[in-house]
Order: sequence, then structure tokens, then C-alpha cells
Amino acid sequence: MKRSDYLGWDEYFMGIALLSSQRSKDPNTQVGACIVNAENRIMAVGYNGMPYGCSDDEYPWDRDGESLQSKYMYVCHAELNAILNFNGGSMKGFRLYTTLFPCNECAKAIIQKGIAEVIYLSDKYADAEMTKAAKMMFKSAGVKCREYEQTMKTAELKL
Repeated sequence: MKRSDYLGWDEYFMGIALLSSQRSKDPNTQVGACIVNAENRIMAVGYNGMPYGCSDDEYPWDRDGESLQSKYMYVCHAELNAILNFNGGSMKGFRLYTTLFPCNECAKAIIQKGIAEVIYLSDKYADAEMTKAAKMMFKSAGVKCREYEQTMKTAELKL
């Protein structure tokens, strides 16, 4: 008889997004993303961090201050990082699992690549204009968005 307590697809892929978020050097917000195709195969992962070749030690991680002295001018968001990490062509019909609802800039890339569904863990910036704009664009473009339904299951990494 097979096990009955195995992870479902949503649990598995959100778990991969959560694990990916732990690669982020951001001291305040760690975000991870996992993109899967219609056959439930992982196509790409990403986390929020500095672009390739830009040292994590040379650029600021501050949230406040002048724009060139804060992280916002430099950090690549997890969703965009995952899209850029994909080596294929179209992402038509793919699903994106993310630990934080995408901003408007990531929403543009998600829509342009043909991603059909966004599953998110947190929407803590729901009242921010960038999130409202993202939701408007997703609705217009027909991108389905749903909050991840947390279960009581836990997974433990055994090293």
C-alpha cells in the first residue's frame, strides 16, 4: 500500500519556492519562485537577489534612503529571476509559485511570457499601488491568481 501523507503538487512546488527564498541575501524580505509546466515539471526557479556579476557585498540592502543607496534600484525579484533562468522559449500555460504576490514589473514579464496562473503564499503588499496595478494587468490578460491553501503538512530537510 502506498503512503498517504505525501505532498500534493501545490505543496511540493510552494516548498521549492520557499526553499529557493532561503538563497536570498536580503536581510528583510526573502522571496522565492518556482515555474512549472502543464506536466508538473519544474522549468525554472529564482529568488530575490543582485544580478549576476553584481556582488552582494558591493550593493546596498537598505530599504530606506536615497534611491541609489537602497536595494530597490538593483535587486532582481524572484519571479523575474525565475523567468530569466528559463532556457526554453514560450511559457504558455505554465504556473508560477511565489512566496510573495508579484509587483507590477514582474507582472508584465509574467504576462509577456504567457504564464497562465500565479499561486502566491503572501499578499502583504495588497494595498500598495504596484500590487493593485499587477492585479489589474493579470485580470485584463486572463492570468489566474490564487492564494496558496496551506495545509497542516510539514516537510523536513534531513541532511
